[in-house]
Amino acid sequence: MLLAIDTATRNASIALYDAHQVWAERTWFSDYNHTVELMPNIVDMFRLLRLEPARLRGVAVAIGPGSFTGMRIGLSVAKGLCLALGIPIKGIPTLDVAAQPFAGSDLPVCAVVHAGRGRFCAAVYRSVDGQWTRQGDFQLVTPDRLPALAEGRTIFCGELDEEARQAVQSALGKRAVIATPAQSVRRAAVLAEMAWPALASGQGDDLASLSPIYLHTAGDSL
Repeated sequence: MLLAIDTATRNASIALYDAHQVWAERTWFSDYNHTVELMPNIVDMFRLLRLEPARLRGVAVAIGPGSFTGMRIGLSVAKGLCLALGIPIKGIPTLDVAAQPFAGSDLPVCAVVHAGRGRFCAAVYRSVDGQWTRQGDFQLVTPDRLPALAEGRTIFCGELDEEARQAVQSALGKRAVIATPAQSVRRAAVLAEMAWPALASGQGDDLASLSPIYLHTAGDSL
């Protein structure tokens, strides 16, 4: 069984998963309370399923880009569990998780998460020769720069606030397909499913060197 942890932004999500089913999942708006909310929710999820942590065979964790503090909390908890239980870890980029539900779409997908200070982390994904592929690097942008990421008619998903939605729709019109809030929720079950093949085949990440993805601008980082 695999535990997945995503605290990369103000939204948090955890899940217990194996190749056959999602055993449990919780997704909530944590704001800046990951420190006090994450472990109690993990413990309670095990309690509800009457499971012991010893059943875990690996931990998947969202590694950003996103909130500096949120990413560090999630990664610290994930590493602590792996170290204590002697199990592998697998880090998955946050935007990869946000875009994954749209894998196989005929349209390119621009996935977005909040980066704070009125900015967003974004990346574009599309199917290339049957493979779901990220196009280029992660980017740190303001809402008015999001429309420039469109590649023809494009799906925008993730943590788009009202300002970002208006900027995209005003600039692109019908070329912008805005995912619904339910479609845009970043779920730990998706993170778990993405990490499962690597962990099941013994191809986890190095526990000591796995670190968050930060996007840098002049004078700060995210």
